[in-house]
Amino acid sequence: MTIAFGDRIGFILNGEEVALARVPPRQTLLDWLRLEKRLTGSKEGCAEGDCGACTVLVGRLVEGALVYESVNACIRFMGSLHATHVVTVEHLKGRDGKLHPVQQALVDCHGSQCGFCTPGFVMSLYGLWLTDSNPGRPSIEEALQGNLCRCTGYEPIVNAAEMAARLRPADVFDPIEATREHVRQRLSELVLSGPIRIADGDDELYVPSSTGELAEIMAAHPHATIVAGSTDVGLWVTKQMRPINPVVFINGLAALQEVSSGPEAIRIGAGATYSQALAILAARYPALGRLIPRIGGQQVRNMGTIGGNVANGSPIGDTPPALIALGAEIALRSREGLRNVPLEAFFIEYGRQDRERHEFVESITVPALPENALFSVYKISKRRDEDITAVLGAFCLRLDGGKVREARLAFGGMAGTPKRAENAEAAMVGKPWTEATVRGAMGVLDQDFAPLSDWRATADYRMMVARNLLLRFFLESQGETAELVRHAAGGRA
Repeated sequence: MTIAFGDRIGFILNGEEVALARVPPRQTLLDWLRLEKRLTGSKEGCAEGDCGACTVLVGRLVEGALVYESVNACIRFMGSLHATHVVTVEHLKGRDGKLHPVQQALVDCHGSQCGFCTPGFVMSLYGLWLTDSNPGRPSIEEALQGNLCRCTGYEPIVNAAEMAARLRPADVFDPIEATREHVRQRLSELVLSGPIRIADGDDELYVPSSTGELAEIMAAHPHATIVAGSTDVGLWVTKQMRPINPVVFINGLAALQEVSSGPEAIRIGAGATYSQALAILAARYPALGRLIPRIGGQQVRNMGTIGGNVANGSPIGDTPPALIALGAEIALRSREGLRNVPLEAFFIEYGRQDRERHEFVESITVPALPENALFSVYKISKRRDEDITAVLGAFCLRLDGGKVREARLAFGGMAGTPKRAENAEAAMVGKPWTEATVRGAMGVLDQDFAPLSDWRATADYRMMVARNLLLRFFLESQGETAELVRHAAGGRA
């Protein structure tokens, strides 16, 4: 297969069309905005997608509709911007220089003190303003999960969000709504422009326009770095200074972003972001609906993909234990065809997965919960929102006549890979679903895991938490959630 490549990426920055023929694969959107375009409203606070000071909106086409999402410019690579609309805080001013209602509300509510983080808050609240005309407090807090303020506390910022929602004058100039149709048409043309290759010395990046092209590129460059959301790879560059050449950016592949639900299973395209997959997953597996909003902030969930979370093989990735407990299977694609692998077999050892260099994760299939099944997921971290997991437990049981017919207990943070607790499972199968059975399984968890100590948790703490999560799962299955909440409030859980 011979591929005819274009030699530049095209996108829209605020109201300006941009075409770039020289794009270093490691160049971030934030550096380009500040150093090349002198748009300095977006700030670098952390360079790892945690603080939100760099927040911008990126618009892209989803099934023909133009959708805008907040993202972290500090870890978003320039090569991922083809056929998108980048909106920075500088674009919000009205024709007469008036502040946007979101900005004015922050002024009126005294939502800014030192001001460093304020542009990021503005853009996160603007993204909410575009999509929700009457957000409640929970929606506002979720939209601001990925924005940290060290001065004001958050109450005046939340008040500003509520004020901006109330004050939506009909004559307000909104820069996105004013140009939405023009931008949609222009991005549609860019999507159809075909694959891209940009090379400059040792730098080389690819932007395929189909999964077939992606397979051909990986066959020719098996050591290439595949980048979907860059929420992990971005830190390889900004924190570890790692080389990633050549790079293949796949976030524009609509075929990898499909999430479909059937009676037997859900199929998640490997390029689907957490935000894209959330509604379907939450409807079928409510425990995942509670887990996903705790993964990063809104910006990270708008960029990060479930397929990337799996493919990276991190022992503390949030979704693999839950997917393993559900019996998920992944599809690996290459030029030679498709290969299906049970997810639990994909993780071999720390840093090693059952994926050949020329293969890429195409999709994840998650079976429907069987009748009489119990399923839940528990994430333990030092901070509730936007924090990395210390221990994650995911449990799926099938009961038959009050006895455990099948048990799948998976943990993250307890070993070099996400891993099932096979000895604990064996201690439960065939026995009555009682506290005595559960405590017996708790007692053999040390045969399944020998966790490490690090700055997130000690080995002893991890083992204690893993055991207690299994007990919590049992108690909640008996309707004792309220008691658990009471104990947690008293500091005893």
